[in-house]
Amino acid sequence: MSAAGEAAATAAAHTSPAASPARGGLLGSQRWVFALTVAFLYTAAVLRSVLAFDDGRRLLALALLLAWLALLLVEPALSRRWRPWFAVNVVLQAAAIGMALTLSDSSDFFAILLAVPSMQAAMRWRVRSTEVLIGLFALLTGLCLVAEYGAVQAATFAAVYAGADVFLAAYALTTKRATEARLRNEALAVDLRDTNSRLADYAARAERLAGVRERQRLARDLHDSATQTLFSMTLTARSALLLLQRSPGQVAAQLDQVDELARSALREMDALSAELPSPPAGDELPAALARHLRERERTDGLAVALEVEGEAAFAQPTPAEAAALLRIVQEALNNVVKHAGTSSATVRLRLRRPCRLEIEDRGAGFDPERADDRGLGLDGMRERAAEVGWTLTVTSSPGAGTSVVAEEPGSGASVVAEEPGSDAAVVVDHTPDTEGVETSGNEGGTGSGAE
Repeated sequence: MSAAGEAAATAAAHTSPAASPARGGLLGSQRWVFALTVAFLYTAAVLRSVLAFDDGRRLLALALLLAWLALLLVEPALSRRWRPWFAVNVVLQAAAIGMALTLSDSSDFFAILLAVPSMQAAMRWRVRSTEVLIGLFALLTGLCLVAEYGAVQAATFAAVYAGADVFLAAYALTTKRATEARLRNEALAVDLRDTNSRLADYAARAERLAGVRERQRLARDLHDSATQTLFSMTLTARSALLLLQRSPGQVAAQLDQVDELARSALREMDALSAELPSPPAGDELPAALARHLRERERTDGLAVALEVEGEAAFAQPTPAEAAALLRIVQEALNNVVKHAGTSSATVRLRLRRPCRLEIEDRGAGFDPERADDRGLGLDGMRERAAEVGWTLTVTSSPGAGTSVVAEEPGSGASVVAEEPGSDAAVVVDHTPDTEGVETSGNEGGTGSGAE
């Protein structure tokens, strides 16, 4: 089987007219199975020709077998250059085998070679086309043998060899589909690995982003709570220093207030470390605001009137909204204490849809065209409103005070809000994902500027 086996193996290794194995070729061990099948059938046909025929017909049979083998070997290269060549090649193989079938009354075994083009067709053509081809091969076998064996025996031979063709073609088709399935699975595995890699990258980015957001949240919380307390401590300590020379008897009260503020700052830092205080529930927001306003009056001397319209039972903010609104009130009042130059303010809370929060003071106000208002205070209020899908609007002008309005979506189209008696107006954009607030074309803050 040496020469025939090597030739058949070469042909089997190039059975696909395309470079992709999924388009009809076999890979690895499947190729060698096809090659061994071809080598076995070809060797059997050669040996049968040597043993069954005399010199003249033997040479003719060997010549036909050699021609058939040549067709098998050149098929891959020619099919890559000219795709219709495969069909022509199958016809020529069938013609060579048909001629061999007519050599004598013992030449029926040549019909087994028709299994090879049947296998090739199964790996390239559709199932229906392969079935038609095997049927034509059976008809060819019967016609070539009917003169020597008669119709009945020729039909029997044709059926037997057609069964062999079907068996080997089915094996080739099954192998092809298994190879294609394996290739698809490998491609899916590669895609899955790529997807997992991208997910790991996304997870790492999300983790880094979560860290950044957490740092921003802690910075806002510090600014809204501990920073304001430390600012109050600084003012009280300065007052104590001034009273030390003018009225020493009042210094003790100032120092007591410094001590109380220091303790308050420690409590606030402990609360931040423990992720406390927990955000108020929606129905607790008015009470939480009232407690905070009383605390501001006690520590900063800022009298804040709280006006609540509606009831939480009918329009209850979510815990996240309540926490954001409380922090916005804290920061807005911080700005009133630091910049507005007034001792009073008003907080209005509307608990009916759409809900609305307003912090208003009649202090110094500021000019949005000149104020340096890009600090953490305004950004923090804006971010807190955006996180819960609300909009934030700041309206101010010099000498006319400042108004900060947080409003949930659903209040209608954009409107223009204007302070009575002032030239400054603000366009309120009711888009939840607003990138900022506009105050006469610029961002503004409560009081003379937001930090």
